[in-house]
Amino acid sequence: MIKHHFIYNIYVDWAFDLERAEGSYLWTNGKRLIDFTSGWNTTNLGWNNVEVSEAIIAQVGKNTYTPMWTADAAQIEYAKLLTAALPAELTAVGRATGGTEANEMAIKTARAYTGRKNILGFQKTFHGQSATTLAIGLPAPYMEDSVPASSHFIQIPYPQTYRSDKSPERILNDFAGELEKALAGRDVAAIVTEAGIITGWGSVYVAAQGYLRVVRELTKKYGTVMILDEVGTGFSRCGKLFGLEVGGVVPDIVTFAKGISNGTAAIGAMVTRQDIAEATFAKSILLSTFGWTPIACAAAHRTLQIHQRDKVWEKAARDGEHIMNRLKKELADHDRVGDIRGVGMEIGLDIVKDKRSKEPAPDKVEAIVHQAFVRDLHIVCDHESTIQLMPPLTISRPILDEGLDRLIETVKAVK
Repeated sequence: MIKHHFIYNIYVDWAFDLERAEGSYLWTNGKRLIDFTSGWNTTNLGWNNVEVSEAIIAQVGKNTYTPMWTADAAQIEYAKLLTAALPAELTAVGRATGGTEANEMAIKTARAYTGRKNILGFQKTFHGQSATTLAIGLPAPYMEDSVPASSHFIQIPYPQTYRSDKSPERILNDFAGELEKALAGRDVAAIVTEAGIITGWGSVYVAAQGYLRVVRELTKKYGTVMILDEVGTGFSRCGKLFGLEVGGVVPDIVTFAKGISNGTAAIGAMVTRQDIAEATFAKSILLSTFGWTPIACAAAHRTLQIHQRDKVWEKAARDGEHIMNRLKKELADHDRVGDIRGVGMEIGLDIVKDKRSKEPAPDKVEAIVHQAFVRDLHIVCDHESTIQLMPPLTISRPILDEGLDRLIETVKAVK
C-alpha cells in the first residue's frame, strides 16, 4: 500500500498518522492511545525521553558528524561505557546504523574469521531486512520473489515449547542432536540466534530452558561463531540489562540496535572479542558512512546510563511477572487463548480457534488488534496467532493496569 508516498509493508493495517508521543502514550487524530509496543522494543525508556533528548541537544552544539576513519569523543566514551557493561571478553566494536547492518557486520566477521560460508538460523525469525539477514530465518514462501536462493543458509526448527507434545527436556535433547548434526561437518561459519526467545518475527516463542548453553557448548566444540542478536532482547527488556545474562553465556559476537538509543537516532553495534577483530578487520569491510554519528552516540550513552542508574531491568522483571499473572488469572481458561508466555516484559498472548486444536486464528488476532485500537490501546501481532506485548519499561503500574484492562476486555469481546 502507498500512503503519503510511503511504501508500507504487510503491517499496513496498523498504520496511523502519529501526531505526538510521550512516555507510554501515543496520539493520533486527537485520540490518545496507551502504547503496548514501544515501537517494537525501541522506546524502552518511554517515548521521547526528556533526558535522552537533552543529550542530543547538547551534542548538536559540539559536533554532528565524524568520518568513518576518525573517532569523536562521543563515540569513544560510548564504546567504553557499552563494553564495560558487557562480559569482559567482548571489547571490540563495529559501528553500525541499525540491526540489519550490525548483523551484516557480524556475518562478514564470522565468515572472515572461520573461512567458512554457511550460516545457520532458525525458521520464522527476523534479523534484518537485507537479502543476507532475511535469508537467515525468512520462510521459503516469502523468499521466492525477493531473496536470492542460496545454499549457504541453513534453517532448522526453533526448540520452542508451545504446540509440542514433548517435555522441555526432550525438546532440548532433540534440538541438541539436530544442531550437532548440522555443525558436525565443520562448514558452518556462524549460528545466529536471539537470547532464548523470538522477538523479531513476533511469535514470542520461548525456547526450552538451557537452550543458549547447548548452543554455546556445540558452537565451541565445532569452531562455529555464536552470534547473539540482542536487537530486541537488549536494554532491560527481558528482566536483565542484556538477554545474554538470562541465558548465562558469552557469545563470540553480540549485536544491538532498537533500544540502544531509545529510538532517537539511528545506531547499531556489533561487539566481538579482540582476537576475532584483530584477525578479521582487514577482510570484513566494516564500513558505515553514518554508523555511530556523535548525535546517536550521545543519545545511546545517556540511554545506557539511565538503564544502569535506575536498574530498569528490575522493574521490567517485576512488571513482566505482573502482566503474566494478570493475563493468566483473567484469560487462562478462555477457549481462544492457547498460551501466555514470555520473558521479562516481552510477552506473547497466543490466540487460537479453540484450546483443543491450538490451531492459529489469524482473523481473531487481527480483530483483537483493531478492537483494542477502538478502546485506545495500541498493540501489534504476528498476523498468525500471537499478540506481542512490549510496553515501555518505564510505564507506571496504573497505566499498565489500565492497558491490561482494555486488552482483557477486548479479548473477551471478540467472538
